[in-house]
Amino acid sequence: MTLSCFELGEQMLSVEEARTALATLVERPVGSEQVALAEAHGRRLAEAITAAINVPQNTNAAMDGVALAWTQDAPTDWALVGDAFAGQAFEGRVASGQCVRITTGAPLPPGTDTVIMREQLSEHGSRVVIDAPERVKRGQNVRQAGEDITKGSIALPAGTRLDAAALGLIASLGWAEVSVYQRPKVAVFSTGNEVTAPGDALPGDGIYDANRFTLAGLLNEHGADVVDLGILPDDFNALTETLADAAARSDLVISSGGVSVGHADFTRAALEKLGRLAFWRVALRPGRPMACGWLGASRTPFVGLPGNPVAVMVTFLQFVVPLLQRLQGQPIHPPRRLQAIADETLKSRFQRTDFIRGVYHSDRNGQLHVRSTGAQGSGILTSMVAANCLIELADDQDGVQPGEVVSIQPLTEWL
Repeated sequence: MTLSCFELGEQMLSVEEARTALATLVERPVGSEQVALAEAHGRRLAEAITAAINVPQNTNAAMDGVALAWTQDAPTDWALVGDAFAGQAFEGRVASGQCVRITTGAPLPPGTDTVIMREQLSEHGSRVVIDAPERVKRGQNVRQAGEDITKGSIALPAGTRLDAAALGLIASLGWAEVSVYQRPKVAVFSTGNEVTAPGDALPGDGIYDANRFTLAGLLNEHGADVVDLGILPDDFNALTETLADAAARSDLVISSGGVSVGHADFTRAALEKLGRLAFWRVALRPGRPMACGWLGASRTPFVGLPGNPVAVMVTFLQFVVPLLQRLQGQPIHPPRRLQAIADETLKSRFQRTDFIRGVYHSDRNGQLHVRSTGAQGSGILTSMVAANCLIELADDQDGVQPGEVVSIQPLTEWL
């Protein structure tokens, strides 16, 4: 039985334990809506797509040529009796010894079963001569009705993320609208007197608000609508009022920094007044500590991520993405992993999962190799800009030597 995030106490959690427990915060998925197919890119299907027709609808020609009925002792000279075009089928039945010109995609006329390409033919008035008939095989260059999708079958299951290929498939079945999960509404905020909005003058002891924009970008990439609360003041009443409103009109609330264990600030006090919180230590780097819980009567899930920019991104990818999956009616999928050969020594600590920003590439034999981006401080945001993967050193590893195989999580394939 999976423990909820409130039942784990002060124990040190593994990444997998934290990922599983966090998902229990989502009690139900968001609703669904009908959208035009042209507006459905990136959305997740709430209902399966069932084929109402065969694809292709008719048995048809796979290339230009002639259609005929082929037998082992077929002649080389055939009577040409008409044409079959895509969108304009040949009317009638083709008799033995006869053939019909046909274009790619045109329905195969009754009485024919084979298409011979134009380059293997020569026409002489109303007659067609086949060159090299020994190369002809019965049924060649023909696409059977339903060979792609059979009428009545499930073309795309519920939960499928609609990419370009999926949109084309749905269009080929004639669907103009689809039922998709609504985009989860996720409220994001920053706090702190030192936090300054980009575009404003930076005080000598201030920092620009990077995390809120990083989180907004990640949320957009993962199919969520962002409710940007901006920079909230260090005022208990203002914080409580704003967060209560956010909990009532969003599906998830995320903060970064300021709510860690032992941190006595207005943010933590406001969050605890509004709902129920738990504070964790998670055995990973970068990325601890974290907070989680529910806010308001709606029991809106809340996740408090660490404050350092890289830790925000790493913990989002490990822990918030599964929440977004659950909100959109999906089972939790572990991050996609590939295997690569380490090109350098990589340091790690036993019983802690280390996520190292890395760059992977393929050698001339197609083997993946990976190296780190260099300095790995959790405040070095340029290391994430340079990275195309996270090198995952599990808690049973105490480092990696050059030539050893490591697990990587591609940063461009989370969707």
